[in-house]
Amino acid sequence: MLRKIIIWAVVIFVIYYLATDPTGAGSLLHHAFNGLKEAGHQMTKFVNSL
Repeated sequence: MLRKIIIWAVVIFVIYYLATDPTGAGSLLHHAFNGLKEAGHQMTKFVNSL
């Protein structure tokens, strides 16, 4: 039950953050996607080195 409450609190906070600061939210998503892209590049380099 506590886990459900925490998940809903996080979801509500994210929605609030997106609604009140769209520029910051866009920046956060941009950095997150760049991190995923870099992780993909590193994984490719690792697999190619095998």
